[in-house]
Amino acid sequence: MTKLLEVIALDVRDAVAAEAGGADRLEIVSDMSSGGLTPSAETVAAIAKECRLPQMVMLRSNAGFAVTPEELDRLRRNVRELAQAGAGGFVFGFLTADGSVDLAATEALIHAVAPLPWTFHRAVDHAADVRAAWRAVRLLPNLATVLTAGSAQGVGTGLGVLRGRAEAGDGPLVLAGGGLRKEHVPVLLDYGVQAFHVGSAVRDPGSPPDRWSGPVDAARVRDWRRLVDQE
Repeated sequence: MTKLLEVIALDVRDAVAAEAGGADRLEIVSDMSSGGLTPSAETVAAIAKECRLPQMVMLRSNAGFAVTPEELDRLRRNVRELAQAGAGGFVFGFLTADGSVDLAATEALIHAVAPLPWTFHRAVDHAADVRAAWRAVRLLPNLATVLTAGSAQGVGTGLGVLRGRAEAGDGPLVLAGGGLRKEHVPVLLDYGVQAFHVGSAVRDPGSPPDRWSGPVDAARVRDWRRLVDQE
């Protein structure tokens, strides 16, 4: 598997800096105060004009991991407009009230985005039974990656789970992110994880308490590129 560095981008400036720093792929979101929601098609189109990197676009309507029927219908309608604007894939994934993977909602969006690839996002880390969640997700069609920290508390807490996933053969699906720090990368590479997802770690420091107010910095992305590419 080729090593992958994915950077969260909120706008064109972020995307251009991520590309200049050597990122392989973008995750396009809005409203990081809510954990990342669906961006506008206008944002996706503007990025596509200025940046050649593939855009994985978030499909999410609220700060939680549940989705109402009305929200799901709206997300399905958004897909065509976002794809026409330049989305190369999508990011989504939902849990039911009891903490299990909401397969009905997830499969509805899989059908809506097909044949484009998609990432199941960090809902898997918040499932009531993480192993059961992985069993439910790992064989779904067109799944590119699973964005996971191994724990709802972040990569530092979830390293053991990520090692277990890699040993179970799911290493090629793991997109490690969520509290990812530089010292985690050599450990994860040793486990066989090859894909990494960064957000605030490659941004200029924002104005507290909003660590997302600073833009992506190409030099910081370049530092992560070198780290990920190490043997």
